[in-house]
Parts: sequence; structure tokens; C-alpha cells
Amino acid sequence: MPKDQLSPAPVPGIAGIPDVPVGSSGSADPATTTATPTAASTSTATHVATAATTQGRPPLPRLRRLARGALADVTPLRTSPHFRRLWFGQSVSSIGQQMTALAITVQVYALTGSAFATGLVGLCSLVPLVAFGLYGGAIADTMDRRKLGLFGASGLAVLSAGLAVQALLGVRQVGVLYAAVALQAVCFALNAPARASMVPRLVPAEQLPAANALSTVSMNLGMTVGPMLGGLLIGIWSFQAAYLVDALAFSASLYAMWRLPSMRPQRTGAASPDSSAYASSPSGPAARPSVLDGLRFLRDRPNLRVSFMADLAAMVFGMPRALFPALALVLYHGDARTVGLLAAAPAVGALLGALFSGWVSRVHRHGLAVICAVLAWGLSIAGFGLARQLWLGLLLLAMAGAADTISMIFRNTIMQTAAPDDMRGRLQGVFIVVVAGGPRLGDFESGTVAQLTTPTVSAVSGGLACVAAILLLAVRHPGFTRYDARRPTP
Repeated sequence: MPKDQLSPAPVPGIAGIPDVPVGSSGSADPATTTATPTAASTSTATHVATAATTQGRPPLPRLRRLARGALADVTPLRTSPHFRRLWFGQSVSSIGQQMTALAITVQVYALTGSAFATGLVGLCSLVPLVAFGLYGGAIADTMDRRKLGLFGASGLAVLSAGLAVQALLGVRQVGVLYAAVALQAVCFALNAPARASMVPRLVPAEQLPAANALSTVSMNLGMTVGPMLGGLLIGIWSFQAAYLVDALAFSASLYAMWRLPSMRPQRTGAASPDSSAYASSPSGPAARPSVLDGLRFLRDRPNLRVSFMADLAAMVFGMPRALFPALALVLYHGDARTVGLLAAAPAVGALLGALFSGWVSRVHRHGLAVICAVLAWGLSIAGFGLARQLWLGLLLLAMAGAADTISMIFRNTIMQTAAPDDMRGRLQGVFIVVVAGGPRLGDFESGTVAQLTTPTVSAVSGGLACVAAILLLAVRHPGFTRYDARRPTP
């Protein structure tokens, strides 16, 4: 905010009296005052008295400016109808997807009574998500991304409807649920790279941080609201209600995709990987991209590569999710409700971090911002491992979630601005693999260390290892900390 906006508002000068800021010590000479006040002096005294009563209280416009600067920037929603529809459709469908995810896990446990069988749900989604994530990204760079997004969203809607049918018919085959989860992962792996690759074509480059922050709001709304609504519907009307609502929710996403213009990839004209600008032509991609093209592209683009490595450092070393049951029981002397609070805290913090992200568009050193955010994540996780009060542990987990949101906003923006359009699909595929695989590797790491030592040692050492890893990346790749969004270089 400009300095002059923070200075006290002056009282308007009258009849040659200079403007005096409210609260200043300047006053008229008592010797020159008269016993009978004139109309002008009465008006001035009244104005000063009124202003004095408000001394120490910021004017309403200033509060509005402060709030506007802190809250998420909604400019992309106002200026781009296509992005607005896409964002709204994704928000609604994300809530529905989380409802279905909860319903599937609850139904699997109801059918089997086995925690191991319930855990297999995650494995059924991970394998196709990693395999088809790269493949879906390559497809997104070869065809109209609008059509690919429509295909993926339609497949997800059909699968949700099919799950509702099997619940209504009382099918008691857990294999049907596993197959549905795997097919959902395939459709998501096709839909997500196409959808994310379209965002830089829908908003100007300077609005990309705000657009990514809004996308994070959408995602975290789904993660917080979806399970709550899903649990409510399952408790009242059973599993089929959650599945049916999810199938209907996809109509918003399908409508948004249908209204988009054609989104064929644009041909890159840059010859150097360090070039910050590239020419585009609407003629489409130059060749048939392969799945490995995204990995080859990252090999010679250090800034993009380090952005992925930073997220892996945070998720592999600092992901405490697998420790929540043990810590809830041993450290906080709680029960399943305590586990639920621990699991929800990072999502709540992530949502708050996205809602109060109005400042991100004013940050240009995106690489340094990622480093700082990952440092904050690691320190928060290490502090969580040392906390002995539940409220403090929840607060630190929420702080970690907020830091992860900030990191995601800037990492997404780096990928969208530094990469050419005809590579964005494949890089989004790599992004899906990192986002899907990193936390699951983190679960394995933290669980293994906890088994060898204690859950507390695992959380603290994981957070500190994350801090060490991100500092090492910053030292080894100083160019990443100097990355400037005004001159994006991959």
C-alpha cells in the first residue's frame, strides 16, 4: 500500500488555515482567540472535534483496502467468464468427488470389516493415477483439451452413476468398488492435465497466481465440505445418496467445459530452454508427443525441475499423515475423533491460506517464495512432533497446510508461465505423479521411521529432514531462488 494512504487524513483548511493532520499537536495561539466564536471557527471546531473522536480508529475505506489486499484476489472470476464457469464447475464436482471417495471407503469397510481391504482403495487409485497421469498429459498436448476434459468428466459422472446403481441393487462385491476406483483414477488422470493446461489460456499471465489461489480454494473446499456432506448423506440415506449427488454435481463441470472454446495446443517457437518468451501459432503441436517428453524437457530446465523436487522434499520427508492414529492415542490420549481432527487440520489451514492469498499477485520472486513456504512446512511439522497439547498440534498442522497451499500456488504458476503451451499437458502429468506419489511415499517413510523409533521422533526428524533438503536445493540451485515471474525462465 502506498505510504500516503497510511498517513492520517488531513482536516480541510478553511479561510487560510493550513491543513492539519488529525492528531497533530498544532493549535491556534490562545491570545488570538475571542470569547464569541464565529461561524467559521465553530465549523472548524466541530470538524476537529468530530475527527478527534475517530482518532485511533482506521477509516472504513482503509479497512476495506486492507481486507481486499488480504483476501483471495477474485479478479480472474470477474474478468474471465470461461474461468469463472470452469472454477465453479470444478468446485461443485470436487465436493461430489470427495463425497464419493468417503462413501467408497465406508462401503468397503462395511462389506469386509477389514482395515487392510479399506487401505487397498488407495492402492487401486495410485497405480492407474501414476501410469495414466503421464499418458494423460501427453494426450493433452496432442488434441483439443476441451474435448479431453469433457471425456474425462463424462467418464467420472458415469462411474458415479454406476456406483449409485450397485448400491441401490445391494451388490456386495468389493471387487466392483475396486474396479470403479481404478477407472475413476484413469478418468481423473485424463481430465486434470487438460483442465489445468487450459487456465493460462483463459486469464492473463499477471492473474495466474490469483487464478491458482482460487483453484486451491476450490480443491480445499472439496476436501473439507465433501466428506462432511458425504457422511451426512450416508447416515441419512446410505451410500447411493452420496453417489447420486456426485453424478449430478458433474453437470456443472460438464457445462463449463461445453461452453469453452476449442483449446488445441499451441506450437512453440522458442529455440532455447532458457528463453523467457516463445512464439505461438494456432496450427497445433509440431509432432506426436510421447510420455517421456515431459521428463526429457525437465532435464534441461532447472527451475521447473527444482519446483517438483521442492514438493517431493516436503511430501516425502515431512508428511505426518500415517502418524496420526499413533499420536492421537499415545501423545494426546484421544480416540478416533482426535484422529479426525488431526487429519482435518492441514486441510483447514490450506483453505484459510488460499482464502487469504490476496497478496500472492504482488510477489514476483516465485522461487524464493516456494523455498520459504517449504521451510515453513518443515518447521511446522517438526514443531507438531514436539507439541504436547492438542490445540498446539492442531495449530501447527494448520500452519503447515497454509504453507503447502502457498507453495502449490507458486509452483503451479512457475509451471504455467515458464513452460510453453505445447508442453503444459505433459508437465501437468508429471505434476499429478508427484502430487499423488509424494504423500504416499511420505506415509511409507514416516511409518517406517516410527516403527524403528517412535512416532514423535518420526515427525520431528521428518520435518527437520524436509528443512535440510530444501536448504540444500536452494544452495545447489541458486538460480531458482532468483526466479522472477516478470522474466520467467524454465
